[in-house]
Amino acid sequence: MRSKEELIQELSDMVFEMEDEEIVETAEEYVQAGYDVQDAIMEGLVDGMSRAGVLFAEEEYYVTDVLICSDALNEAMAVFKPLLLERKEEADQRHKIVLGTVEGDTHDIGKNLVKVMLEVGGFEVIDLGRDVPLDDFIDRALEEEAELIGLSALMTTTMTGMKTLIERLEERGIRDRFKVMIGGGAVSQYYCDEIGADGYSEDAIEAVALAKRLVGESEDEGES
Repeated sequence: MRSKEELIQELSDMVFEMEDEEIVETAEEYVQAGYDVQDAIMEGLVDGMSRAGVLFAEEEYYVTDVLICSDALNEAMAVFKPLLLERKEEADQRHKIVLGTVEGDTHDIGKNLVKVMLEVGGFEVIDLGRDVPLDDFIDRALEEEAELIGLSALMTTTMTGMKTLIERLEERGIRDRFKVMIGGGAVSQYYCDEIGADGYSEDAIEAVALAKRLVGESEDEGES
């Protein structure tokens, strides 16, 4: 039997190297060995996607390459998901977040990773997808009685939508009903502070810790 560390490294490498068919066998081996699937996701799959993201930013990977990396991640997640579902709380006890990439931005790889990690962390995620009209975030959050709105933007030309959304919440007199968290390659903690958002996360793992803090759960007392 291979060690947990060996398998996690292989999962990371397979995502990074776009091995979307072979990764299933490794994921199944990991599960059969009885290792913790959350570690495989965070230290293996997410790590592999993060490495791919670096090469994409350096223009060594193209969009098609990153999409295949994402396919590999999803293939492994299909193996891990049944075990994750066993660990989730009942839906009516979970905090809800409406999540999406802001209007005009079609990049959703980072947002998809955040979705996976939030679900692992016990949140109910209402994923609106990419290029989402700003009012759709607000209307859906009201409809679902969500506590959080999560906004992603990769491009500087679309990040201004985050500021506009907060302004619309204020105009409608419902700003205090939602915690707004932002992320993506275009934004920073400085921008978060500037527009009055409630929190910024640099990556998918940090997003879970941030979401838990925003809904009043102590990240220090449990797993992310």
